[in-house]
Amino acid sequence: MAMFKGKDDDTGIAPDGGSNMNTIIGKDTTFSGNLEVSGTLRVDGVVKGEVSVSDTVAVGPTGRVEANVKTKNAVVSGTVKGNIHASERIELQAKANIIGDLMTKSLIIEQGAVFHGNCKMNQNLGQSGVERPVPVKSDSLPVSTAPKAPAFTAEKTR
Repeated sequence: MAMFKGKDDDTGIAPDGGSNMNTIIGKDTTFSGNLEVSGTLRVDGVVKGEVSVSDTVAVGPTGRVEANVKTKNAVVSGTVKGNIHASERIELQAKANIIGDLMTKSLIIEQGAVFHGNCKMNQNLGQSGVERPVPVKSDSLPVSTAPKAPAFTAEKTR
């Protein structure tokens, strides 16, 4: 299930940008460096470096990202080599190929997607994507109710 529906497009975000698209890296474009986008980014070309997006990153079927990505939402139909840290949601569509770790509140993986890495899901991610500590009361920690093994006693026999 995609966030926005575009015609003949796996990411669901319209290739023409629609009204929600701020930045597009086209099919024949390569960008190297730190990319910061306020709004939404669609990648159909190649991005290398670091990526920071305030709203949604969409990697199209021809898109290749070789970078760590920090965003609110990520929709991947292409290739990502790097970690994705999304404060809300990550969607790996059927043609996605991910090599890296994921951190998010919500994860969707369609059948056919390839994911090599670790995933950490936490409902306590802040808007900046930083994990907020959860206070734990010491009196609320679980107490083991498992029976204790009987103590071994040896008696001297004659």
